[in-house]
Amino acid sequence: METQKQNETIEKESLTESASLILWNDNVNTFDHVIDCLVSICDHSTTQAEQCAYIVHYKGKCVVKEGGKDRLEPLLTALQQQQLTAEIK
Repeated sequence: METQKQNETIEKESLTESASLILWNDNVNTFDHVIDCLVSICDHSTTQAEQCAYIVHYKGKCVVKEGGKDRLEPLLTALQQQQLTAEIK
């Protein structure tokens, strides 16, 4: 019975975790600013934030967080308040 409830919870979470927070490249923000924002807002490690910053720089965009829209919207707002270009898809 306990296992069935856990499986149902996991299934519900996987259904709601379908959105991606995407960070876009711009010609305004420095690498250091982007890295600092990813660490403080998205809870990235410094290494993870650096990797995302390079992906954004060279590829034009990077998924920096995945999850439910309710979880991602405050992160999107915080990134935008730091003048970063981001969206949820």
